[in-house]
Amino acid sequence: MPPISLLIKPASSACNMNCKYCFYHAIANNRLNAFQGMLSVENLEMIVKEVMETAEGYCSFGFQGGEPTLRGLDFFRQLLEFQKKYNRKKLKVHNAIQTNGMLIDDEWAEFLAQNRFLVGLSIDGPEEIHNMNRTTKDGKDSFNRVMKAARIMVKHGVEFNILCVITGRGARSIEKIYNFFKRQGFRYLQFIPCLEPLESERGTADYSLGADEFGQFLIRLFDLWYRDLTNGEYISIRHIDNLIALVCGRQPELCSMVGHCTIQYVVEGDGGVYPCDYYVFDQWRLGTLGKETLDEMRQSEKARRFIEDSLIIPEKCKACVHLPICRNGCRRDRLMDNGCINYYCDAWKAFFDYAVPKLRHAAMLLHQGR
Repeated sequence: MPPISLLIKPASSACNMNCKYCFYHAIANNRLNAFQGMLSVENLEMIVKEVMETAEGYCSFGFQGGEPTLRGLDFFRQLLEFQKKYNRKKLKVHNAIQTNGMLIDDEWAEFLAQNRFLVGLSIDGPEEIHNMNRTTKDGKDSFNRVMKAARIMVKHGVEFNILCVITGRGARSIEKIYNFFKRQGFRYLQFIPCLEPLESERGTADYSLGADEFGQFLIRLFDLWYRDLTNGEYISIRHIDNLIALVCGRQPELCSMVGHCTIQYVVEGDGGVYPCDYYVFDQWRLGTLGKETLDEMRQSEKARRFIEDSLIIPEKCKACVHLPICRNGCRRDRLMDNGCINYYCDAWKAFFDYAVPKLRHAAMLLHQGR
């Protein structure tokens, strides 16, 4: 087996927020059992043991939700004990957690910093934009609590980046969002387009992100980033970093830019394993840890079919000059009733038409250490 990366949901779909665009809430509600339980310490030990006995060279454990901090800090202390106990092959181990920040306090931050967890903190921008979609269970605004978590993590030296979900409103306000993040000193950013439930028609939710809006967002954000880069100020934006890699002939680390799916090993609260965070549906369950090994799941017929379904290259893509860099995007955005063409195809095409020469220049500047 090669290096192994797991995405673990220790609190299943449980969350202390009620975000309007939460794709995982929609996924959970399409399963026979929406909430699949808190991951037990016994199952955690079994997971760590199998990964460390199977992986070669490197392994990573990512924690997501729902909200993973609901599982409690002691759970993560146990994680480190198990990693220490079973790392007989001296693997390089990486831990990361994606959080809404609501439970982050000094104790959490000290733990995350001391144990070198990479943290993703969900913030959608300044207060009026963030609070539009990210509210607590009782409908209260969350911005101030999330910003408090950011300040606490800065105080303790936690390594963290920002995850910003882009809605239609967010796309139209990208200058305000970008400049807000800069003023806060946030230099590692990830922007992801919001998702609507799989069964919903695209563009029907009040938070929807249209293809034209997304295309303008990509161009305007790139211009802001490129202006700063040419002025000697580098801001890491994940999808742009990956595009730079692609124009330099390297492989991207962002799975949506690979061009096909791989098996991601998403572990739910009951130990069930799924191929992708966007496909944690009953029909895509690959197995259960303790009953099947990760290798058996990877080689299963269901895993093979999941990957093969992502390999289709539409005729429109084959004729497109941008295919080597676009690769038809994420499978989750491909429309089956439109020949598997990506919903944001026109947006990405407009962006690449505009930005590819500047991407090459940016790659040269970065290579020169600018």
